[in-house]
Amino acid sequence: MKILLVEDDKHLSKAMCEMLKTVADVTPVYDGDEALYIFEQSNIYDLVILDIMLPGADGFTVLKAIREKSKSPVMMLTARDSVRDKVKGLNLGADDYLTKPFYRDEFLARVEALLRRSNNSFQGLQLKFKNLEFDITHKTVTIDGKQVEIVGKTYDILEYLVRNQDIIIPKEQLFNRVWGIDSETVWSVVEVYVSNLRKVLREYGYDGYLKTLRNVGYMWSEKNQESREDTL
Repeated sequence: MKILLVEDDKHLSKAMCEMLKTVADVTPVYDGDEALYIFEQSNIYDLVILDIMLPGADGFTVLKAIREKSKSPVMMLTARDSVRDKVKGLNLGADDYLTKPFYRDEFLARVEALLRRSNNSFQGLQLKFKNLEFDITHKTVTIDGKQVEIVGKTYDILEYLVRNQDIIIPKEQLFNRVWGIDSETVWSVVEVYVSNLRKVLREYGYDGYLKTLRNVGYMWSEKNQESREDTL
C-alpha cells in the first residue's frame, strides 16, 4: 500500500512517517504545488493524507485536483476545528477529517480504516478480462482456468494495467507504482519485466492486448489489437 503525505511541518511529517512505516510505504511532500506535481506524474497512491494550510496550493486546491483524476481515499488534516472547513473538504470529496493535534492511536486507526476501504474496493470486485482472471488476495492469475506463471512484480504490472484498461500508463507511473517512487532501481527494469510478461501472455494469445506506445508508456486494451507494437 502507498500513502502520499502532504504536510508542511517537517517535524510532524517525520513523526507521521515513523507512525506509518509499518502500515504502508509513505511519500512525504511539504507543499501543495509539489503534491500536485507528484500526483499528476504518478497517480499511484492508495491514500492521501492532506493538510489544508500549505505553502503554494492549499489543501482544498490539491483535493479538487486529486478528485478530478482519482478515487483514492483522502484524509484532510487541519489545525482549525472549523465546521466550515470540514464541510468544504467533505463536499470536495474528502473521505475523513482529523484535527491537529491528534492521538497516535486514533490517527493510525483512521488510516488503517481508509486503507481497508481502498483495498476492499479492489478485492470486492472481480478483476477479469475475457478468460484472464485475477485472485487479488493471493496475487495469482489464471487463463481458461489454468494458473499462469505470472508472479511478483510481473503480476503487479499486469494487474495495474488491466485495472486501468484503455488508459495510457506512462512508464514513470508504472515504475513508481510497482517499485516505489524512491526506488534506486533504474527505469529500464520496466522494459525487462514487460518484455517477460508479453512472452508469457503470448503463449495464451493475450499479448496483443498489452500495447506499447513508444516513448510514452503502456496500455491494456482490445482496441486496434492488430496495430500494436511488438517492441518493449
